[in-house]
Amino acid sequence: MSVMTVILTMGCYKVTTLDMRADLITGDVSFADDVLPILNESCATSGCHVSGAQAPDLSAGNAFNALSNGGYLDVSNPESSVLYEWVSGKRTPAMPISGADPTISATILAWISQGAQNN
Repeated sequence: MSVMTVILTMGCYKVTTLDMRADLITGDVSFADDVLPILNESCATSGCHVSGAQAPDLSAGNAFNALSNGGYLDVSNPESSVLYEWVSGKRTPAMPISGADPTISATILAWISQGAQNN
């Protein structure tokens, strides 16, 4: 089980901790409906992970094959997947470049944990 802790400050002294875990995602995670939109919005942008730019090519038509054939996924140990390590900030540079996002990390980890299917 992966636990990502986010600290939110409210006021000057109150600190709230929120756990974002992949096991909290109870439904099936679809590559087409859940993962690909994240990649399109956060990764497959001009100069980043598109054809002819930084590998892997995460454009819509190439993303699944690039991830599954490029050594970025480890379904037997999802938390060790290169893709998950990047989006969770455990590998540098963290992706997307705007910084690790707990919702993106949990979605990616849940998808890999569910077998990283092209669904």
